[in-house]
Amino acid sequence: MLGRDLAAHLRARHQVVGADLPEVDITDLSLVQRAFKSAQLDAVIHAAAFTAVDECEHRPDLAFQVNAEGTRNVAIACLEASVPMLYLSTDYVFDGRKPNPYAEDDPPNPLNVYGRSKLEGERHVTKLLPAAWIVRTSWLFGPFGKNFVGAILQRARRNEPLRVVDDQVGAPTYTLDLAEKLEQIVMKGTPGVYHVTNRGYCSWFEFAREILRQVGLTHVPLSAIPTSASDRPALRPLNSRLAHTRLESEGLGLLPPWQNALSRYLLREPQARA
Repeated sequence: MLGRDLAAHLRARHQVVGADLPEVDITDLSLVQRAFKSAQLDAVIHAAAFTAVDECEHRPDLAFQVNAEGTRNVAIACLEASVPMLYLSTDYVFDGRKPNPYAEDDPPNPLNVYGRSKLEGERHVTKLLPAAWIVRTSWLFGPFGKNFVGAILQRARRNEPLRVVDDQVGAPTYTLDLAEKLEQIVMKGTPGVYHVTNRGYCSWFEFAREILRQVGLTHVPLSAIPTSASDRPALRPLNSRLAHTRLESEGLGLLPPWQNALSRYLLREPQARA
């Protein structure tokens, strides 16, 4: 989802070389090295991942193969080619027990396989490339791929009653806004860990309520449920709020509020309002 928006955004000002399956499998180091040798690269943004959080619980070997070892392979290729790297990580590296938003230097403690595999990826990057950028983000939505906004709208248009978790809090993040900030970090940001999300926080229930409000579907039944009633294989952090300390200290600016981002997404994607 993010990769396509990122490539489209960057092509306006940069020459972009995209790499994806099946041509480049990041779990195969030789394929990654070959891809690097065939292109002259100034920087690499590594956004490939196995992101199906619940499926990761059932396929932990694959999760670590892609998210940890795959990231290690990309980092090795960057090291060999002397190319700087930005690695996309996740709010799920935290356990959600902190009462306040997580700062970049807070100690990670993931609750699920996905979070552990992404944290292992972070550690490979830090060990191999001390001058890399690591960007943690959360709750992505955008025009490509499955996302929460699309799922809510699909069910709402069938007038299905919606039951949505109300005790997990985080920041919905628009892929187009994130893509713009990633470019700024690569061009202007000093190496290190960044938290990048749209401004503001909400629960999944509040997110769903705002989606319905913006598209005029407030008549659809919507009820709040606790995480314990969601029956999901992977544990989720109750607090996924990320503080934007590094963006502020670097003077890179913050993303717009998530409500504004949702409005722009809905206006940009006519099918979202259909």
